[in-house]
Amino acid sequence: MPVNLTPNAISAIIAGDVNSKPLLQVLDIKLMGNTQERYRLLVSDGVATQHAMLATQLNDRVKSARVCKGSVIQLIDYICSTVQNRKIIVVLNMETIIPDCQIIGNPKMFMESDSGAQKPVSSNNFGFKTMATNTNNLSAHSAGNNMQSLRPTVQPPYQPPPNYKNHGAIMKNEAPARIIPIAALNPYQGRWAIKARVTAKGDIRRYNNARGDGKVFSFDLLDSDGGEIRATCFNAVVDRFYDIIDVGKVFLISKGSLKPAQKTFNHLKNEWEIFLEASSTVDICLDEDGSIPTQQFSFTPINEIELAENNSIVDVIGVVTTVNPSVPILRRNGMETQRRILNLKDQSGRSVELTLWGGFCNKEGQKLQEIVDSGFFPILAVKAGKVNDFNGKSIGTISSTQLFIDPDSPEARNLRVWFDQGGKNTASQSISRDVMPGGPNNEICKTVFQIKDEGLGRMGRPDWVTVKASLSFIRTDTFCYTACPLIIGDRQCNKKVTRSGNSRWQCDRCNQEFEECDYRYLLQAQIQDHSGVTWVTAFQESGEEILGCSAKVLYNLKYEEQDEVRFAEIIRSCLFIQYIFRLKIKEEVYGDEQRVKITVVKAEKVNYSAESRNLLDLILKVHSR
Repeated sequence: MPVNLTPNAISAIIAGDVNSKPLLQVLDIKLMGNTQERYRLLVSDGVATQHAMLATQLNDRVKSARVCKGSVIQLIDYICSTVQNRKIIVVLNMETIIPDCQIIGNPKMFMESDSGAQKPVSSNNFGFKTMATNTNNLSAHSAGNNMQSLRPTVQPPYQPPPNYKNHGAIMKNEAPARIIPIAALNPYQGRWAIKARVTAKGDIRRYNNARGDGKVFSFDLLDSDGGEIRATCFNAVVDRFYDIIDVGKVFLISKGSLKPAQKTFNHLKNEWEIFLEASSTVDICLDEDGSIPTQQFSFTPINEIELAENNSIVDVIGVVTTVNPSVPILRRNGMETQRRILNLKDQSGRSVELTLWGGFCNKEGQKLQEIVDSGFFPILAVKAGKVNDFNGKSIGTISSTQLFIDPDSPEARNLRVWFDQGGKNTASQSISRDVMPGGPNNEICKTVFQIKDEGLGRMGRPDWVTVKASLSFIRTDTFCYTACPLIIGDRQCNKKVTRSGNSRWQCDRCNQEFEECDYRYLLQAQIQDHSGVTWVTAFQESGEEILGCSAKVLYNLKYEEQDEVRFAEIIRSCLFIQYIFRLKIKEEVYGDEQRVKITVVKAEKVNYSAESRNLLDLILKVHSR
């Protein structure tokens, strides 16, 4: 059965049509761009041809061969834009009517001077010359009477919209912009408008570059189709829009330029970013639009964060199990900020540290601490947290992070049911601070002799084991080091610092000087059990667990107060007492030599009651064999 393309469709689209949803045929497809894939089509209405550009969200139609040379397509959403003084049709949405078809008619490239030459043809004239002549080829696509669905989709000739009919030529940008989905935005559109809710708003930031001083702020937008995009304002535009933009409000935005998103600073899943200009319009929608959600999440389970790349941005939701007090931290620029660490757990059997920085500590952080201190464990949803892989995986807040306490969402409700019905007492393994896989309830117990005998840590990956042993010796000449207290990103620098000429401390890594430094444990010790002796290294947290005091206290005793007696008492009090050591064993290269390094991840004095129960369980297992 023959198929008709929409007569005069090309001239109508170039004249301004955006509503007729015409049937066109694809004559050619060409891949454009080096860094970003875009497909340019040559489309035909049977008489005239015109270049069209596919929106990037339609690229898969070409890659999956749903659109190819000869395909008959129906344009659903489209607009004609001028690019470098040439007209081009931007296709935002379309449907494939016939995947493959012979070329219809003898079309030629459309010339604007010929726009009056194409005469409208009655839609009832099915004997039009652009009809496909080889009906046998088309019959292969008409199985199951599919071709009968083509007749209703053939559109009548384009008629000008009523508002502009018989009013003469439309001046450029005179027609009102059409509201389109955020996902359809691209730089090839001349006039556009989006209706979206502000989900996040950044602070005004000052900058200085070769062109002088300036200021900038950004805000994130979400529409009813789930599309997200960031809008950015500079200088005078900041003054115009900063006070207008309000998180949670819906706005109608138009007349901005679209540029590639800077993924270093922009975590949204959109390749474009809107830059608002002097001519841009931002109008608040007073009528609440319930079709636009207040926020959109893409939650990553905590066990999958363990595999996430460093510095990647994730959304995460979990139950807050612990909240540490807020502590002051000196940043690299010499400014002081606040840091607060809390722990989240979820149904995946994992938990993770979340580090709050700055204002988050005293606002949401303080509220969370009060809730946990009251005996309740709240649900916390984190939008745009940054993954850090220092000593395991953790998450930190950044300027665009948002925290939602006990949000009303299906994920939060499911998590609450799980926690209240037994999840609270379910053991979870932390993915932070290199904690042993398996956790306390699934420990791999070894003796000191087995560490060497079984070649632990030599398989290209670390091994984590538990050893019950005693400390037999601690080196006291280098038990700690002076460390840089400055913050880089969301972690403390911790590099070794030295005294400069003016008695201040200097960090070569940060290239900064400061009055006070940190003192961090770097214990070299021997542990022994009935099977042998081995050297281990204990850093800050595990060093404090072993010695029971901070490195600074011990440093002051030895070097400032020179109280050798008290210093020796603290060291002796730890010797020949049994601990449960959780060890990380990994082979590392020092110069040209490979050595197995054993690090103390955690040290706990033996709980003899719990240890007795473990031994009884082992005896029962042996007897049951």
